[in-house]
Amino acid sequence: MIALIQRVRQASVAVQGETVGQIGGGLLVLLGVERDDTPEKADKLLRKVLSYRVFADEAGKMNLSLQQVCASDGTAGLLVVSQFTLAADTQKGLRPNFSPAAPPETARELYDDFCRKAAQSVPTECGRFGAEMQVSLVNDGPVTFWLQG
Repeated sequence: MIALIQRVRQASVAVQGETVGQIGGGLLVLLGVERDDTPEKADKLLRKVLSYRVFADEAGKMNLSLQQVCASDGTAGLLVVSQFTLAADTQKGLRPNFSPAAPPETARELYDDFCRKAAQSVPTECGRFGAEMQVSLVNDGPVTFWLQG
């Protein structure tokens, strides 16, 4: 499972012109589910996303996690958007190969579970699985990390 996380000042996701998820500051997570992913891998990655220290402390160092910022700030959040293209094999040729991606039914289950469990820890908004989405964001930093679990 892959999470491309971006620290944002704001982010939103729309489907057919309708905003279906929106946060102020926090993390935007583009989530890719791979063929061999399991609920245990998803849980491990979620713990990492929530605990990864990408927010500045009083000294300006990246020492605070999303959970810490949400607890102290009350306005930060998490926006999770499914993105199967993260699982593409791009090693050969000029066209991505999507065979490493999980089948849609498996990916949907793991994505939905990831979102549901995230919402138990921090304010969470989610995109719409399998939909054509438009994602808007203001990256803060920019700060972007590729996490795998």
